[in-house]
Amino acid sequence: MAGAGGREKRATAARLKAALGGEGGGGAAAAGELRALLERALSGGGDAGEALEWCRCLLAGGEPWDGFAQAVRAYDPATLCGLVWTANFVAYRCRTCGISPCMSLCAECFHQGEHAGHDYNMFRSQAGGACDCGDSNVMREAGFCKRHRVKSNSNVPCVPKDLLMMSELVLPQFIFSLIQHLREGYNEPALDLPSEKDLHKILQVLEPHVSFLEDLTKMGGAMRSVLTQVLTSQQFYKDLSSGIGENACAKKSHEKYLIALKGSGLAFPEDKIACMQEQGAGTSTLAVQGLAGATTTSGQGDSSDEEDQDGSQGVGKRKRVKLSSTTKDQSIMDVLKHKCFLEELLFWTIKYEFPQKMVTFLLNMLPDQDYKIAFTKTFVQHYAFIMKTLKKSHESDTMSNRIVHISVQLFSNEELARQVTEECQLLDIMVTVLLYMMESCLIKSELQDEENSLHVVVNCGEALLKNNTYWPLVSDFINILSHQSVAKKFLEDHGLLVTWMNFVSFFQGMNLNKRELNEHVEFESQTYYAAFAAELEACAQPMWGLLSHCKVRETQEYTRNVVRYCLEALQDWFDAINFVDEPAPNQVTFHLPLHRYFAMFLSKAVKCQELDLDTILPDQEMLMKLMIHPLQIQASLSEIHSNMWVRNGLQIKGQAMTYVQSHFCNSMIDPDIYLLQVCASRLDPDYFISSVFERFKVVDLLTMASQHQNTVLDSEHERSMLEGALTFLVLLLSLRLHLGMTDDEILRAEMVAQLCMNDRTHSSLLDLIPENPNPKSGIIPGSLSFESVLSAVADFKAPVFEPGGSMQQGMYTPKAEVWDKEFDPVMVILRTVYRRDVQSAMDRYTAFLKQSGKFPGNPWPPYKKRTPLHPSYKGLIKLLHCKTLHIVLFTLLYKILMDHQNLSEHVLCMVLYLIELGLENSPEQESDEEESASGQERCHDSWFPGSNLVSNMRHFINYVRVRVPETAPEVKREPPASTSSDGLASSQNSGTAQVFSLVAERRKKFQEIINRNTSEANQVVRPKTSMKWSAPGATPQLTTAILEVKESILSLLIKLHHKLSGKQNSYYPPWLDDVDVLIHPEIPRYSHGDGMTAVERILLKAAVQSRLNKRIIEEICRKVTPPVPPKKISSAEKKTLDKEERRQKARERQQKLLAEFASRQKSFMETAMDVESPDADIAMEVATSEQHVSEAIYDCVICGQSGPSTEDRPTGLVVLLQASSVLGQCRYSTEPKKLPTTEEERIYPWDTCAALHEVRLATLQRYFKDSSCLQAVSIGWEGGVYVQTCGHTLHIDCHKSYMESLRNDQVLQGFSVDKGEFTCPLCRQFANSVLPCYPGNNMERSLWQSHSNKSIQDLVQEVEDLQEQLGTFPSETNLSKEMESVMKDIKSTTQKKYTDYSKSLGSPDNDFLFMYSVARTNLELELVHRGGNLCSGGASTAGKRSCLNQLFHVLAMHMHLYSIDSAYNPWRKLTQMVQDKNSEVISEELPEVPVLYRDVPSLLLIQILTMPQPLHKEHFTCIIKVLFTLLYTQALAAFSVKCSEEERMAWKESGALKKNTPSGEKSWEVLLGHVISELSKGKMYEEEEEETEESTVVNPDSVECYLQEFCLPFLRITSLVQHHLFGGDLPSCQEDEEFTVLASCLGLLPSFQSAHQFTSASCLDWPVPAFDMISQWCSELVSFSDRHPHQAKILLIYEPKWDLPRLLQLPENYNTIFQYYHRKTCTVCTKVPKDPAVCLVCGTFVCLKGLCCKQQSYCECVLHSQNCGAGTGIFLLINASVIIIIRGHRFCLWGSVYLDAHGEEDRDLRRGKPLYICKERYKVLEQQWVSHTFDHINKRWGPHYNGL
Repeated sequence: MAGAGGREKRATAARLKAALGGEGGGGAAAAGELRALLERALSGGGDAGEALEWCRCLLAGGEPWDGFAQAVRAYDPATLCGLVWTANFVAYRCRTCGISPCMSLCAECFHQGEHAGHDYNMFRSQAGGACDCGDSNVMREAGFCKRHRVKSNSNVPCVPKDLLMMSELVLPQFIFSLIQHLREGYNEPALDLPSEKDLHKILQVLEPHVSFLEDLTKMGGAMRSVLTQVLTSQQFYKDLSSGIGENACAKKSHEKYLIALKGSGLAFPEDKIACMQEQGAGTSTLAVQGLAGATTTSGQGDSSDEEDQDGSQGVGKRKRVKLSSTTKDQSIMDVLKHKCFLEELLFWTIKYEFPQKMVTFLLNMLPDQDYKIAFTKTFVQHYAFIMKTLKKSHESDTMSNRIVHISVQLFSNEELARQVTEECQLLDIMVTVLLYMMESCLIKSELQDEENSLHVVVNCGEALLKNNTYWPLVSDFINILSHQSVAKKFLEDHGLLVTWMNFVSFFQGMNLNKRELNEHVEFESQTYYAAFAAELEACAQPMWGLLSHCKVRETQEYTRNVVRYCLEALQDWFDAINFVDEPAPNQVTFHLPLHRYFAMFLSKAVKCQELDLDTILPDQEMLMKLMIHPLQIQASLSEIHSNMWVRNGLQIKGQAMTYVQSHFCNSMIDPDIYLLQVCASRLDPDYFISSVFERFKVVDLLTMASQHQNTVLDSEHERSMLEGALTFLVLLLSLRLHLGMTDDEILRAEMVAQLCMNDRTHSSLLDLIPENPNPKSGIIPGSLSFESVLSAVADFKAPVFEPGGSMQQGMYTPKAEVWDKEFDPVMVILRTVYRRDVQSAMDRYTAFLKQSGKFPGNPWPPYKKRTPLHPSYKGLIKLLHCKTLHIVLFTLLYKILMDHQNLSEHVLCMVLYLIELGLENSPEQESDEEESASGQERCHDSWFPGSNLVSNMRHFINYVRVRVPETAPEVKREPPASTSSDGLASSQNSGTAQVFSLVAERRKKFQEIINRNTSEANQVVRPKTSMKWSAPGATPQLTTAILEVKESILSLLIKLHHKLSGKQNSYYPPWLDDVDVLIHPEIPRYSHGDGMTAVERILLKAAVQSRLNKRIIEEICRKVTPPVPPKKISSAEKKTLDKEERRQKARERQQKLLAEFASRQKSFMETAMDVESPDADIAMEVATSEQHVSEAIYDCVICGQSGPSTEDRPTGLVVLLQASSVLGQCRYSTEPKKLPTTEEERIYPWDTCAALHEVRLATLQRYFKDSSCLQAVSIGWEGGVYVQTCGHTLHIDCHKSYMESLRNDQVLQGFSVDKGEFTCPLCRQFANSVLPCYPGNNMERSLWQSHSNKSIQDLVQEVEDLQEQLGTFPSETNLSKEMESVMKDIKSTTQKKYTDYSKSLGSPDNDFLFMYSVARTNLELELVHRGGNLCSGGASTAGKRSCLNQLFHVLAMHMHLYSIDSAYNPWRKLTQMVQDKNSEVISEELPEVPVLYRDVPSLLLIQILTMPQPLHKEHFTCIIKVLFTLLYTQALAAFSVKCSEEERMAWKESGALKKNTPSGEKSWEVLLGHVISELSKGKMYEEEEEETEESTVVNPDSVECYLQEFCLPFLRITSLVQHHLFGGDLPSCQEDEEFTVLASCLGLLPSFQSAHQFTSASCLDWPVPAFDMISQWCSELVSFSDRHPHQAKILLIYEPKWDLPRLLQLPENYNTIFQYYHRKTCTVCTKVPKDPAVCLVCGTFVCLKGLCCKQQSYCECVLHSQNCGAGTGIFLLINASVIIIIRGHRFCLWGSVYLDAHGEEDRDLRRGKPLYICKERYKVLEQQWVSHTFDHINKRWGPHYNGL
């Protein structure tokens, strides 16, 4: 039965259907029969095709399958698209219409919807996806396409019962058989070898089954609901699974299934159990799905949850999670149990590592709502198992993609996510699985206390982190947290928060760096990539996800929860690493996610939730601990940039850069600095400031003494560490990112900072502006405001071309007012990844000030006003008003003034910046401040009376006691008798103050804060790290000295002003002249400038703030300032100074040399490189232009000697020979061809110049003698050899040695020396041969006679005699050898097929034809470069030097080797009457080509090149005159054929009438009449009547026009030849007089007549009576037309008018091209190629690198470039939007001609924004193609090894 034929199957199916549908009792029997039938058909032994055939018949109930499918589709309520795609599919995403950021549309729905003007982009799917069109949960309905806009259920009829009746019976068994197959095929992989191969085998067998199911899903909603019912029904599953007993085979497979299930729980047999503390949900709500513990109801679950919150194991007491905690959430850990087909199907899908087909089938079902819910629950149920499988998988990448492909469809839907969170504990499962995953790679942390640390961190070297295997999990987690309802559940669940913080703490302190102090590390680990990725993805992105739901007051509770558990985790962490108060030296970790969670939630609380900061901050002790590690990172950054970590290798610099890089900064450095700002605002300022300097290791430097010893820092690092510390303080005090700026202000500041560093493209700006890095937060913050801010701060610079041909992108550059008002160096410093960017910003700022005339010198970074602080952070200002800082500032000012070592301008700049910040943010009333300072406060330190900077500035300090080394100069001085100090009671005390107390001070503060019992306190103070911070007295060689200072900050500032200006008394208080200054201190002249301006600004602000200060400044200025002490230079410093001076001198010398060299080079650069400008060639014309020089002199660019070229030592021109098919691409029509973008459009290649010439030659060869055919035309329209030169010459022997040296040069060159390629030694232009220069004068000027007085007949005879002399073989000289070798080069430049046209192999006629065609090709191309006519006149074109003269000599020498048999010499036929001896007797061989069919320019070249060189001018003119008569006759004949019969008669008669007038031979009417009457003798005019179109060429003017048009191409070519051979400029003229001007220039016009009476015929000069000659020529045609009338006519109508060569016209919008070509299939293998490309010359579609189209190791693009462009190909790569040029064996990426709205390329379509054609760029491309300059203009060439 199973093997029945198709018809029988259908009959059986129909019978069963009828029986089952009937009412009678036959139903049960039929059902049994059906079951048996299916069991047989589907059993493993049968053939898959057969089984499916049965299923089809049965489902359709005997109907034809297609008809059935059609019928079912009619009932499809298609509201959702749901198209599923796999990786690499091109889809669209519209941010304007999307609700979920993952929304995506297939191309069809996108183009059918209305998205014009929306923010959309095209993208290549990475993991696969599905189309969301029609799903209003994910996108707004306005964006739906036309098909899915219709509301459902309205008009779809009900499904008739019997249509799908059979499906309901057949499908359960079909699916069960599929599961059976899967069970049987599975073997637990043995430990030693993976069984992937076996799995693939099974999958291949099952391919048709799954495809069949997939086809069913595509039948629409009706069929899907049947499938859903089958897949989710527990009854079906039970029935079919229980019937296993009797069947042995089934039994075996069931056992395999049970074995496979065993490993599905998370609990490993070795009891390596995930750490989850009991959540009371051990008996879980998963009962719904029948997992373990199905007894409890959800109610109980909830109650136990509540207990837990404040239950016995109160979270606060639980200090640390033990890793082996045995309590775990049972349901998550347990072995799976399956209740329906869907569950088991998913189980096997996972086991088989997500085969693509299965995934697609499961996703195709999603449009069915019931299925969607069931499937999501099943997916969640298997979640832990999926991740377990993923971890073990060998191909985790592919598997990750497939998992996300599924999960993103399920979890992006908020409603669904909420439902599974509530019913299936999705959050618990995810967090547990994450923990479980990370547990496998934990190691002991070595941070702080290596021995006793109890903290564990992830090991970044493990594959799990290195390969990002956790990515799908984290991605899903972030996805569900983006739904508010889910995130709320998470934030309310204390247990989950605890677990989550526990998870985050695994990353706290990972990837610890220890500073190498002795030798360089052997092996640089690259683990930091993994570490940064892990913190960003696993910690920061979920954090941003949660933060996005804490935006309003109502969410305060959530923040409190997070902060509370975060602090607990931090406290645990401090305990675990055994932290007391000092960080361990020389180690740093950049990863502090707990600190950052804490910081970001604090920031949100203040910014959005109006929480009082103090209610959530911990105590002072905790704050002191919290600030340590972030501060350590800031100090380490400074150390890394000071090269103190250089022995750790480059990777440490990489970490420092990544930490501040735009994608990481707002999850790393920004929260760190904010946390430090919070700590600083709440801790004692003196303590904080001294901590900073101690961390930066510069405490020892801050002494008034001129020498000091630094115990912790080498002196070469001191300066940069001090700069680092001060810069950090400036950042800390100036940044307002989290302290009160609005989002728009932040965006603006970020944008200004980026633009100030460099001009930026739109896309790089988008990339550089740090956005909220949670990709699921949807739209970039304020992407709408992005554009408006951008237009407010920047100007757009349109894309331009550089002269070198390099292409610019559209750039944005800051507006002038931005430089003026908004440039903020602090922000720039914060955001620069490379230090050079800060310099770049300053250089640009300087340039702006110079340009706008605001400041001529080198400006200092401007001071920028800050946005006001949020009230919660007012405490930060205390830092600026604390004595410790003032002492530091005072000391540094003093040291700078006294020129102590290791200080820099940067230090001064930062000191002044801090002073200015203090003045800007001073407490209001100065006097109150004074009184409120209590007595105890006042005497704790004798430096300054109070803590207000404004008053401290004027406080004089007289003496300072310092500790100095005994060698210091200060020791020698006598201490003064009295130490009086101004305004201080305790005068005695004034000497004792010294900054060394910084450390002691900090300790004291620390004690006060902690205030514990004494024993503990003592223990705290113990110097933790060796002797470093011990009391200064400990180092024995220090001694105490007392310095006399007698300065205040104000006086130091004024002296500094003098020092900076280099003049005494340079400072004069401005308010003495103009009191207004004090009232309006904001004066623009102070806003930009150098150090002096800064000092003036500060003094002005100090004066404004207090009258006392103003008075003191005036007083100081009145005293004559003592001179600044002369600088004592130590020998070491002297050395460095000498070095500097020497360097400076060397630099100047170098500049001078360079300048000289540049000017020398300039002269040739202008001539050589500037390919575009037409007037640049005068400087180096090859020919010397003096009239009287008899011999040309050449300079050799290699040896530098000049001299003539001789036979023995020839000179040559550097030339590039290349095959070219540009000419062949000319077309008739002036309408340019378009690139086809639909199936209907095609490009027909047979109207190109090349095709027509080929047809013509082939036709001639059919009817005429081969040897004469090969002289009747020119070849080289395709594959002709073009010769171009840069104009430089060299000795050929020099060139040979140059090539030798290149060959031995091992440097990688962009060209291949073996192929003879090189670059011109002078201008570096690409070349591949040398063209020898013929000795003697270049231009035969002596022979340039105005007009010869010999008669034309004499000249004709002379020409003939000269031709007779030929055939002599030249003597063998060096020159002739070189000429031969260059001729070989020319031949080998093009392919053989372009040189072989003769029928007999190796015929000499072939070489003859090839040689004169080379000349023709070069002339025609020059004409094309001149724009197709010679109206512009002038010398050679477009600045290219011509080498035609030399080329003619080389060709002529070779043509002389072939003698022309005098009988065949065309010259005879042109100038003599030949007696036809045997015209009647038809000879055996084919006749010669009739003269009228010969191509006149070809004849011209043959004549010239076969004459002895140098040619005389008079002979040249004679040849032209003779050829013109032939050409004219051809024109008349061609015209006569075009006329209608009547017109011909009319012309014939009117011509006959005038025939005997004296000028009859020079009247076209007469000649035309004669031609017509001669040709009428044959069958020339007999033609099918309907073909002759009604021609209207009756008026004589248009005839004249036609004749001139016909003759012009010849005149142009001839004029060029004359210009190159004999010199003389080409005249310029209007287009309409071109004919007359050229004719007279060539000597055809006897005397120039005025234009109106001019006729072309007046140029004729017949050597023999005209009518006889014409009759002779026509008779040849007549005899031919008798035999082949049709061909005779075609060969005459030869239209030589061609349009210039053009590339194909491209559509405006790139999408047009992309949509058509990216899905187009390859003609060879009918698959869609991976890299499709299209040729821009002929429109051919090719596969780049495609193996399918490879022929003899050549890939298709290379092949096509040879066939279409003789080795030059221009291809547009469809998937990348770039153009690639193939030139011979090299290729280069040219760039893109499509730019987006911001003038940028989008290589590889990564951004997927709409692209539009850039006409200018396309013009440039075309120009380079036509002028053959690809090799010179594009620099980056590489070999393609035929692989493109």
